[in-house]
Amino acid sequence: MKWGYGSKSRCRHSSVVAVAEETEGIEIDARFVESYWANLPSELLREVLVRIEDAESKWPLRKNVVACAGVCRSWREIMKELVKTPEVSGKLTFPISVKQPGPRDTLLQCFIKRNQTTQTYHLYLSLTQALADDGKFLLAAWKYRRPTCTDYVISLDADEMPKGGGTCIGKLRSNFLGTKFTVYDSILPYAGAKLVKSRSTRLVGSKQMNPRVPVGSYEVAHISYELNVLGARGPRRMHCVMDAIPASSIKPGGIAPTQVDFPMGNSGSSLPIRFLRSKSSRLEKSLSGSIETQREGSLVLKNKAPRWHEQLQCWCLNFHGRVTVASVKNFQLVASPENGVAGPEHEKVILQFGKVGKDMFTMDYRYPLSAFQAFAICLSSFDTKIACE
Repeated sequence: MKWGYGSKSRCRHSSVVAVAEETEGIEIDARFVESYWANLPSELLREVLVRIEDAESKWPLRKNVVACAGVCRSWREIMKELVKTPEVSGKLTFPISVKQPGPRDTLLQCFIKRNQTTQTYHLYLSLTQALADDGKFLLAAWKYRRPTCTDYVISLDADEMPKGGGTCIGKLRSNFLGTKFTVYDSILPYAGAKLVKSRSTRLVGSKQMNPRVPVGSYEVAHISYELNVLGARGPRRMHCVMDAIPASSIKPGGIAPTQVDFPMGNSGSSLPIRFLRSKSSRLEKSLSGSIETQREGSLVLKNKAPRWHEQLQCWCLNFHGRVTVASVKNFQLVASPENGVAGPEHEKVILQFGKVGKDMFTMDYRYPLSAFQAFAICLSSFDTKIACE
């Protein structure tokens, strides 16, 4: 192979490009190339990578940071050390960032594009302040209607539902009425997480699994919509029990579980996810738990109360310009106070979702939710809920 490997496309720092240009066209053994990059003076290497990380702070230029992490193991370890989590930096860099909590002080702005023909949903990171731009792709979801439920399979792949690539990272499942949902994660989110087991399971992905890494369907959240049997006017009322997030995480100094990497199979690819087949009795048992019966100490999110606007004759929430179309799907979630005692942290919007076009929706989230968790909650709002409206 040629020495130009990865130098121009992956790292554009002048010193690195200069080394590549001097030796371009020379046939060199791949193992030597790996060792050459790995054996650069550590002080020089770190200085170069620090400058790249600082300079390429926004997408699409941020792809150079990801490319540098793929040069060799030593580069990757330094980049993983330099690149901070979204909680600290407010940036989504590596794929694992979608499983890590967002920033504490600001809402991370994203948007969702819906394709009603293919029943797909794509989540993008907003690159500008505009309500709709090209965006940086983050996640995709495929909707599947079944006799007793509806499934949304969430993947890192933007183009097609993964069948053997191991890019499926989670799932959302509803009950028959579409009033209760369970969010499943493919990775163990916290110690003691409930693993859904069944004799009849199927694998999304067929790679050989590493038995030392726990993998499966872990329940990480339960979403419920209140029935509107009297037909009262107003937005939907919903509650989200975040099993994977402690209630103390929203307090000063509180900590939410943070995943640091995707587990890998023996073949080096992401592990497949095991999902429960839809059997009505088992499904209803999984989805029927109320807030009181869920994991003690879990964070509970609820709708922020809207206000009635006399002139407009509608219920209103202040989305600060991020939502432009009235819809029952629009919502803002705040933390529900424990024991009825509310503090300043319970007034802060943790997730907001709203319509800006026929098939365009904004999704803004912050700590302690991750992009994956926020996306799953928003997907539940797309389901038709006649009994809740």
